[in-house]
Amino acid sequence: MPRSRSPFRPHEHDVLFGVGGLLAGLLLYALDLRNSPAAFGLPGWLSLVALFVMSGAELLRRTAPQLGLTIATCALALDILSGTLVTTVLMFSDLVYAAVLYGSPQAARRIPRDCYLITALITVGTLVGFQDSAALLLGFATAMITIVPAWTGAIIRTHREAAQAARLEAERTALLAELDRREAVAAERARMARELHDMVAGHLSAIAIHSTAALSLGDPKATHEALGVIRENSVQGLAEMRRLIGLLRDASGDAEPTAVPTLDGLSTLLARAERIGADNGLSFALHDERGADPARPDQARPDPARAAAPEAPRPTTADLPPAADAPPAADLPSAADLPPAADLPATAAERTGSSAAPSLAPNAGSGAAPAAGADAHALPAPVELAAYRIVQEALTNALKHAGPGQVRVRLSRTEDGALRVEVVSPLGDRDGPRAPGSGAGLVGMRERATLLGGEFEAGPEPAGRDRIWRVRAVLPVDEETRP
Repeated sequence: MPRSRSPFRPHEHDVLFGVGGLLAGLLLYALDLRNSPAAFGLPGWLSLVALFVMSGAELLRRTAPQLGLTIATCALALDILSGTLVTTVLMFSDLVYAAVLYGSPQAARRIPRDCYLITALITVGTLVGFQDSAALLLGFATAMITIVPAWTGAIIRTHREAAQAARLEAERTALLAELDRREAVAAERARMARELHDMVAGHLSAIAIHSTAALSLGDPKATHEALGVIRENSVQGLAEMRRLIGLLRDASGDAEPTAVPTLDGLSTLLARAERIGADNGLSFALHDERGADPARPDQARPDPARAAAPEAPRPTTADLPPAADAPPAADLPSAADLPPAADLPATAAERTGSSAAPSLAPNAGSGAAPAAGADAHALPAPVELAAYRIVQEALTNALKHAGPGQVRVRLSRTEDGALRVEVVSPLGDRDGPRAPGSGAGLVGMRERATLLGGEFEAGPEPAGRDRIWRVRAVLPVDEETRP
């Protein structure tokens, strides 16, 4: 471990300056080269005392520059009275320079002003005392050994401080760039995790549910139908996984954009959910009230495809079509494409609730957004995508945890034009297999709503003698999100 330097331990360069000045001064004294005779009859050897003191002060030029300058001032006065040595004067000017350069900020500002004042006083004093213009030479000499080194030290100090500030700014910029890079990486990882969950986890959950049913059922026909559903979801999940991997591997960014899920595909999404949840006594209804007046709820219009008055008998596994009738995965519409990165940054969310979407793949019911002007109530693509994903995940949770009954999906607009999404499902015990949850469903829904500056809440509520689970999201529609 390196030893720390003592506060009064002289720097190597300062020792060289002190020793060099002392030797030069001794040589000048030996040759009797002085600038002026001694004043007031003082002995000449006192200039040697001033020389030694000045050389000692040079050892403090970096470690204690202000103390060194104070000692040097006294030595200079003694040197002038006992016969001036040039070496002593030069070492004094070096100490003035060092005091400005290495001293405290207050000393760096004060010493040049003091030099101006001392030079002015000496110049005016000699002019008044001797009444001779030659006294101006003394003022010039004083300025040369005080003001000039003080200016030099101030200029060099200013440049050093500017360079240090530039280095600190560069380090700060590099640190901010690294923080931005880490934040971007974290946001991208969260976006990829969210999209992977939406595209693949639903298929895997459906496979888990139907494989458990196939193992527990003794009916060969029902087992065959369950295996058909398993095959359909595994093929679709594999196709979505390959599509996502292809997008991640495409570094050129030349991949053609494909359709993003919109609310027009909710009917197909609910149809698939009803097909899966029929064995557990679940039915699904969509109420699209986006075109109704928020002040007149009587204008609510349920989805015509689901507005039948009496509830039809719920199908069983025996009514499901065989696996051979399932559409090939290649013919399914796709909405697995990643949305724009700006739409999906990572946000902190409470790690509670929910799990992956059984068989409600993102390609189910996805469709291209309607053409501009085709729908007076068209929503921006980020809002439609977030609403679709929230409904998809809410239906997934209902398929996994809801009791027998009807799951209602309601779309409406608030008075300020925001999109309100509500999914209500019954709570209760039910027979049949359930897929394990990962706890990421509610987190993903909350992140999508927070991303758009909206609100999200989910939890149980009483409904008469029963209890329901309500998922509610309000997604604002402003000019920034409009296409």
